[in-house]
Formats: sequence, C-alpha cells, structure tokens
Amino acid sequence: MTRGIKATAAGGTLVAVALLAGSMSAPPVVPLPIGTGDPQTVPVGLVSFDSCADALAELRAAATASVGPYGFGGGWRTLSDRGGALGAGAVAKGAEAAAAPLGAAPEHSTTNNHEVGVDEPDLVKTDGRRIVTTTGGVLRVVDPASRRITGELDLGDGDERLRLTDQRLLLLGDRALVLTEATRETPTGAARRIWGPIGDTRLVLVDLSGAPRVLGTYRVQGRTVDARLTGATARVVVNSAPRLEFPFDRSGTDRERTARNRAVIARAGIEAWLPEYEWTAGAERHTGRIGCDRLSRPARMTGTSTLTVLSFDLTTDRLGDGDPVGVVADASTVYGTATSLYLAGARPVVATARWRPSATDEVTEIHQFDTAVPGRPRFVASGSVPGWLINQYALSEWDGHLRVATTTGDVWGGGTQERTSESAVRVLRREGGSLVSTGTVDGLGRGERIYSVRYLGPSAYVVTFRQTDPLYSLDLTDPTAPRVTGELKITGYSGYLHPLPEGRLLGVGQEADTRGRTQGVQVSLFDVRDPGRPYRLDQWHLPGASSEAQYDTHAFLYRPDSGLVALPVRTGVRLLRVGDNTIREIGEVTHPTTDRESRRMSSLVRRSLVVGDVLWTVSDSGLRATDPATARSVGWIATT
Repeated sequence: MTRGIKATAAGGTLVAVALLAGSMSAPPVVPLPIGTGDPQTVPVGLVSFDSCADALAELRAAATASVGPYGFGGGWRTLSDRGGALGAGAVAKGAEAAAAPLGAAPEHSTTNNHEVGVDEPDLVKTDGRRIVTTTGGVLRVVDPASRRITGELDLGDGDERLRLTDQRLLLLGDRALVLTEATRETPTGAARRIWGPIGDTRLVLVDLSGAPRVLGTYRVQGRTVDARLTGATARVVVNSAPRLEFPFDRSGTDRERTARNRAVIARAGIEAWLPEYEWTAGAERHTGRIGCDRLSRPARMTGTSTLTVLSFDLTTDRLGDGDPVGVVADASTVYGTATSLYLAGARPVVATARWRPSATDEVTEIHQFDTAVPGRPRFVASGSVPGWLINQYALSEWDGHLRVATTTGDVWGGGTQERTSESAVRVLRREGGSLVSTGTVDGLGRGERIYSVRYLGPSAYVVTFRQTDPLYSLDLTDPTAPRVTGELKITGYSGYLHPLPEGRLLGVGQEADTRGRTQGVQVSLFDVRDPGRPYRLDQWHLPGASSEAQYDTHAFLYRPDSGLVALPVRTGVRLLRVGDNTIREIGEVTHPTTDRESRRMSSLVRRSLVVGDVLWTVSDSGLRATDPATARSVGWIATT
C-alpha cells in the first residue's frame, strides 16, 4: 500500500500533507553504517508515520542505536527554564513616531541575498523610508531623512534574566518579523542535566506603522537554522533535539552508562521528540506540540534531531501556530528560491564495534519542498550526494536542475596519512520523489577543500585552497556532461565570490604565501569573460586583517551604479571603488564607543547599506551616515 496525501483535522482545519510513497508496514528505521556503494543510489525520500505509537517505536529504536555513554554525540547539554513569551506590554519608545511617509522611497540597497525574489534575515533592513535594526536586544527604527531614531522596542520584555542572541529580522511593508534565540538565567542548581535544546527560537511580529508595537509572538523548542521570505510568506526552519534527561552519572563502564541512557529512551514518551510551541496575539495565548500527523522521516535517521518548517503570513496581525511540518532529520544548510526550499545536512552515521566512519563516508542528504504558493510548503523530493557543503552557495537551482558542489575525503591528513580530499559539482534532476544525478565533474582541487562557489546561469566558479587558490570555471550547460573550462592559480583564496557587470567577478578572502599561510584580507577582481582563461585584473590587500564578509555574505555591500564596495575590516568598514579593471580604496568608516570594557565589540561595524546618496553603517554603538564618495562622516546616531 502506498502513502499519498494524508489528511487530518487539526483545530477545525483540514490539513493535507504530501508524502512520498512508501510501505505502510515499514519496520523501525535505525541508522546504519554507510556502505561502499554509490551514495546517490540509496533512497532518501520521506515517509510518514502510521500513528504516534508507530512514531514512538521507530524514534526509540533509532535513538537507542545512536546513544552512547555520554548522550548523543558524546557530550552533555544543560537546559535552563525556557524564556517567557514577549507580551503586548513590551517596552516601546517613540510613541510619537508617525507612520512611514507616503510617496516613492529613495533608492536603497537590499540585503545581499543568494537568489532574486527571496529575502534572507539579517540584523538590519531598509525600505528606503526607514532603517530597522536589531542590536543589543532592542529593535530600533531610524528615519534616514531626519537622521534620528523614531522608535525603539525592548525585545526582552524588560526581563533582565532573558538572554537574546542571534537577533535577525525580515521586513515586509509595515511588518517586521524578528528572529532570536532565547535562554533564561536560573538560580544555581535549577538547571537540569538534559539532552535537548539549550534555548528556544523566539519570533516577534512587530507593527511599524507607528511606534513599534508587538502584534504577536511565537516560541518553539530548538534553534533557528535559517529562514526565507518569498512573497508575503516567511518560512522558518528550526532544529530541535529530543528532551531526554540522561542521568549525570559517570560511574561504571561505558557499556553501563550507555545502558542507563538507553533505559531513559525506553521510558520516554512521544512528547520528547515533538517540539512544543506557544504563540500569542494580544491577550491571547495558545500552546501545542507538533503533531505526529505532521511528522515524516527519511530512510535513515538517528532520532536525535527534528526539523520543523514553520510558515507565517506577514500581512496579518498574528503569527498563529506556524502550520508546522516536521522531518526527523538534521540540516545545517537552507537554500531557497522563489519556488523551492531545500534543507541539506549530513546523513546520520553511527559507528559500530567493527566499523568507524571516516571522511570518505560523509554524505549530504537534500530535501526539496515546493514553495510556489503561499503557506505550508509541500515535500516533493529527496536525494543525496557524497561529501559536505561549504554553505548555501554550494547549491543552485537552474533550468529544472539542482547543482551541488561538495568536498569529499580527508582534508587534514596528518602523520603518515596524505590528504585524500577532492571536490566535485553534481547536477541533479527530480524524478518522481527522488533527486537523481544526471552528470558530475570531479577531481577539483585534490588535497584541498572548497572555500567558495558561485553559479551564474549555466556557468559555475569554484575556489579550492591549501597552498594556492585554483579558481575553476565550469560549463554546466549540458546537465549530463558538466565540464571544467578553465583554471586560475594564484596565492590565497576567495571565501566569497560576487558577480559584477561585464563578465567580471569579485572575490573576498585572504592573501597567502606560497606555503598557504594567510597574510591578510584581499579583494580580487577577476575577468571571466573567456571561460577558458580566467585571470585577475587587480587586487586590494590589507596585511594582517580579516573581514566578516569572508564567511557571512550579508556583511558584503556592492552598488553596481557607482562600483562602491563596503567591506567590514577589523573594527571599521573599508570603502573601495571597483572600476572596469581596477580596485581603488576610498577610505575607512569607524564608530566611536562609550563602553571601555567592551570597546572592541561595541564599535565593531557589522553592516553597511545605502539610502539615497548616503552610506549607513551599523554597530552595537550606533549608526553613522557617511558620504560614500569621500568616506566623510555626515551624521552619527548613538544607540548605547
């Protein structure tokens, strides 16, 4: 018997979940060592659980096989009491603030997103009429015309015990969705030794039409993996660990400790694996758990992680329950297009007494969801590729295919062992519920690993590095026969590649000597018009420095109209002008600080944006308005 559309009534609403065909009587799934066959031939698709009893049996079996003497992954986690929901009484300032002025917004920059039509959360957003930031647990609204703060909102609800981290936001019209990680300090001895999420994901929906005002909140157990905004729908991916209280007892042998942990799993109920959530709207408060009917699993699982995809309509005045979809899997990478959402993570592998996994056994599983229509995404296909991803830029959907760049093998070596790593780009297409390989180009950077990838239509550019930086250019026009067309070897590497007009490419990374020792941040301008002969036109180098843009692409700003590049370096931002063949430094923007104890952090400039003809830079200590042509300051707004 096959499983197709599974329907259930939840809260008076008929819910339909699309599930991959599979056996109704499938035995409990446990993690297995990866064999020697082609990982792409192993089925990965998602299947639903028949019932909560079925789910519990399979989850217990998988978790039992995964647990060791010190829990999952060989370590302990401590969970404190969860943070409370942010209510409608959150501390807000700037009640006199008026709605954003009408009329056309000034020209402005946007977040440096991977794909057109998909917005990614960041710590600052602008629509040209206002700048919205989340720093230090406070949301602030800045009017770039008058250069003043027009509203503030304390996201901690005035609770000094609540610690908020990883604050980011999405902006749509007069709505801001703030994403944070929250933990609450507890008295000594109140913490429990437990395997589970250290904190909660907290979402806050804020009305920006006047003074910032909380419309609703959402809290769910687990940490935020990432989020994407397509149209008016924000989709948030949360990773939750099972809430299992293992005995904090180091006595006995490893086998005895493992047995005690397995006894805890045997007693656990299904609620240990189903994340709990709470949402508010004004004075309303609702709680619940992800239902068994919303949960599915891949062919292999460890029972140590649940991914929940939440969907929120940002045009409404409440978040609701998020219309959740759960997958008993792990993922560290989220990649989204205007019509698809991909979740990618390492395939679960459990060592046995006779077998230990090595770097060559790493496999990445990929799950594709359809997001072409608003609301809850629909699962459509899964697949797997050998190796691991550097980040979301290793993935690209184009012309009905998914391109994936991975590194396999041992990158480090050591002793008498040689580095066996190499990288490849694979092209996958969807066949039914599976993502299957159509073509592969491998053997890139033997003994090295991927540092950056950029796909531009039918072309791809891959940087690998150990001592020198091969910049490979690839032709992916024929999905059955991808091929390398050119290679450029230079010292150093690019950690991020950004496309420029007229067949040029900008690389941000590190210069290095001939032995591979890094020498400081560098920006390289490449000419890639001839796919067989890429070459470097110019280089900017600052010895001994690094840039956040090397690993966080949201920190990079480029304006094609002027050639302006803003790059955070050390505690300031270096302004560069990129011409047709040259890179010229304009100057540096720095921020003051009033806090001597945290001088480096509070003055660290994290982001840059442009509104009209003014460059704005953001740090914990404030926002600076700068003339981008001269790097001369024209205004300062303190926030500390």
